[in-house]
Amino acid sequence: MKILIIEDEVSLLDSMAEYLSAQDYQCVKAKTFREALDVFERFEFDCILLDIGLPDGNGLKILEYLKMDKRKDGVVIISAKNSLDDKVHGLELGADDYLTKPFHLSELNARIAAIIRRKSFDGSDVITIDNLSVNTKDKLVCVDGEPVELTRKEYELLLYFISNKKRVISKDAIAEHLCGKEIGNAYDIIYTHIKNLRKKLIHAGCDDLIKSIYGMGYKFSG
Repeated sequence: MKILIIEDEVSLLDSMAEYLSAQDYQCVKAKTFREALDVFERFEFDCILLDIGLPDGNGLKILEYLKMDKRKDGVVIISAKNSLDDKVHGLELGADDYLTKPFHLSELNARIAAIIRRKSFDGSDVITIDNLSVNTKDKLVCVDGEPVELTRKEYELLLYFISNKKRVISKDAIAEHLCGKEIGNAYDIIYTHIKNLRKKLIHAGCDDLIKSIYGMGYKFSG
């Protein structure tokens, strides 16, 4: 799961990124309005942590851009302002939640998880597809009730496929999601992760749910 953290207070930015990385999120950092625009125009995120008071622009403008582009990224507004007007305006523009500084990182983590569950997995901690189940809270994957041991990248890849099920996903999109940046023509890395994930799930008794679409990418058919 990929998180964009937009925060000009460097110590808070780093502490959020360190904490969330330990929770197995892939974190991308932006300290300014301009940096944030550049990053989210190139990538999609499962959740954006958005500071309103940026040194070179109002963070609420980013929400307006997201709304105009009909983006589905989850958004948590983070601000030192405990203003009802800011909160209401942000939620009207499409933000999913609002946190006032200071806050506990564990609370931030819980709110991010809730947004991702609601947007990608119909609000549930457990996703079930035939005999495959994924517990996103415990990060546990099972087939017929038996655990399947996946690497971190394989688990991230499986969730990415599930959240985009029945859509064709390009190799470039998969590379950006897993690595946080474009990796040129290094498709062997992506192929290896997908091959290993498919092999483990099939070996455990799961149907082959990941289909290769010639010349286009991959599609999760669950």
